[in-house]
Amino acid sequence: MPKMKTKSSAKKRFKALGNGGVKRSFAFKRHILTKKTTKTKRQLRGTTMVNERDMASINKMLPYA
Repeated sequence: MPKMKTKSSAKKRFKALGNGGVKRSFAFKRHILTKKTTKTKRQLRGTTMVNERDMASINKMLPYA
């Protein structure tokens, strides 16, 4: 049986943690930043956890994480 492949897009966007959760960064921070307020851009910094509803699809994309 061949090995399962990891989705390249998922391994660039998500980081699996030791407690079983997955870390992600925020969207809407790449371009068209002039019309966004400083408060909005500041709140998009850093990382957050993936929602539990999305974990099934994340686990399919990252089979060995």
